[in-house]
Amino acid sequence: MDLPIHSTGSLAGGEARGSSVSRINAFAAFGRRALPNQWDIVAFAGVIAILAGIARAYHGIAAPLPPADQAVVSLDYWQLPYYALRTTLRMFAALFFSLIFTFTYATLAAKSRRWEMVLIPVLDILQSVPILGFLSFTVTFFLGLFPGNVLGAECAAVFAIFTSQAWNMAFSFYQSLRTVPKDLNEVARGFRFTGWQKFWQLEAPYALPGLIWNTMMSMSGGWFFVVASEAITVGDTTITLPGVGSFIAKANDAGDWAAVGMAVLTMGIVILLYDQLLFRPVIAWATKFRVELSAGQDVETSWVLRLLTRTRWVRALVQPVFEALRSVSLLSIGGRPSARAKAFASKRASQALDVVWFGLVAAVAVYAIYSVVAYVGTELSWSDVGEVFLLTFYTLLRVVVLMALASLIWVPVSVWIGLNARWAERVQPVAQFLAAFPVNLLFGAAVSLVLTFHLNPDIWLSVLIVFGTQWYIVFNTIGGAAAFPNDLREAAKNFHVHGWAWWRDVIIPGVMPYYLTGAITASGGSWNASIVAEWVKWKDQTVAAHGVGAYIAQATDKGDFPRIVLGVAMMSIFVTLFNRLFWRRLYAYAERRFTL
Repeated sequence: MDLPIHSTGSLAGGEARGSSVSRINAFAAFGRRALPNQWDIVAFAGVIAILAGIARAYHGIAAPLPPADQAVVSLDYWQLPYYALRTTLRMFAALFFSLIFTFTYATLAAKSRRWEMVLIPVLDILQSVPILGFLSFTVTFFLGLFPGNVLGAECAAVFAIFTSQAWNMAFSFYQSLRTVPKDLNEVARGFRFTGWQKFWQLEAPYALPGLIWNTMMSMSGGWFFVVASEAITVGDTTITLPGVGSFIAKANDAGDWAAVGMAVLTMGIVILLYDQLLFRPVIAWATKFRVELSAGQDVETSWVLRLLTRTRWVRALVQPVFEALRSVSLLSIGGRPSARAKAFASKRASQALDVVWFGLVAAVAVYAIYSVVAYVGTELSWSDVGEVFLLTFYTLLRVVVLMALASLIWVPVSVWIGLNARWAERVQPVAQFLAAFPVNLLFGAAVSLVLTFHLNPDIWLSVLIVFGTQWYIVFNTIGGAAAFPNDLREAAKNFHVHGWAWWRDVIIPGVMPYYLTGAITASGGSWNASIVAEWVKWKDQTVAAHGVGAYIAQATDKGDFPRIVLGVAMMSIFVTLFNRLFWRRLYAYAERRFTL
């Protein structure tokens, strides 16, 4: 049979059409990859909504101060979303400065033995001293920087929230830097990392899981300071900032419990939003930094993180940023220690520097003590000092008992939550809400119960102290259990380690450094909380317990500054000595025995 004479041309035409179709399909596929997908649209919508909210809040921040007789806060429920926006921006601004403080202050304390001797005791005192008592002075300072502008009051409010966030985060980061596993340090030395490279490639990633959980706790703890920082009194003038805290304060004064309930509900919604949009994705992302050889069966998940990984344009936009940050982290800043530097850092030179440093620290401490004694001695006597010493001892006993009870109750619960990723995901927003609940809303109920049933204030007012500070133990222990290596859990299971032996030999050593960080922070926070919990004033009724917190609160109410200084100084001495003689020794023991 004869073939058609046009068969060759037909085959060539078919190949040409097939090649054209392939090029068209390839071009169409490239076009689909180049165009944003539906996840990009959702992500961009969220970013635009956030930027629009910030822009709206900025107009209120940059406005001039309103007249004293003008009502800044309304109990209209429809204003609550705007108030929530203003409060949230203050809290995240404080969180930004807290992170800067953490990465500088805690790193310096962990890296330098001499600076550690100064910075850690100062941090102990800062977290225990009633910063709210000095809020009027900080407001005066910031209002002087921005006269006649709301920005000055906003800075003062951010500073007050900063004091409730920074100390806990700094302690967590310091603890993690001090407990980096020795084998990982050996690997860093083997790669000849500089100090800069080691910090960003090893130490900061290792500390990140614990820091994230403490950041959540710090955000929740900031809600207590929001109520006080958004309604500030300077002399005879009260400066009120729009926010959830000032709304709660006004509703509380008016006895409008429906408005208080709406504000607490709004607070819960805000906590749920930033938990899902920020903390949950960060926790899921930070699981890569766990020190383990085998992954656990339960892995943290986040719908926001899944959404971002499915985007095209968003990933393309942020990829150069991450590459630039990685390049910066690998810079050879500082160089590697040379033989000359090692020779210079001899034992004799180190001893000489220690003598000079200790002399400077001692001189500053003596001058501070002399200044306090000279100021207090103008109006008070040694009998007053003895009275304050005894009252501070009462508060110390109260704090020790409360920390022991909170540890017995919450450590087992927190370990169970931390080892179960699914339950941790469910409990996380609830714990943040409970930690953020303003304890001052319970003052009325506490006063009524004590007076109605003739209860002992020394016992029952103590509940107010531990109500907010117990969560430091909870969040730190959850973070420690969540970071516990899965291969060690599997090894304990294979060796049939169960019951009390599992607690004693496996999990308690694993979470001990994290627990101690939370316990130290909770202890310091309890000293601070004693000022508002040992002397509770509700309308025309007052209930007081025996303690230095009540002493300082009463002196503050009367404007008796010598007694305020004496009470704060005695509290600082007790806190420093207790932390040095008990907590720090226990912490050093945990570093030696329980480091991976």
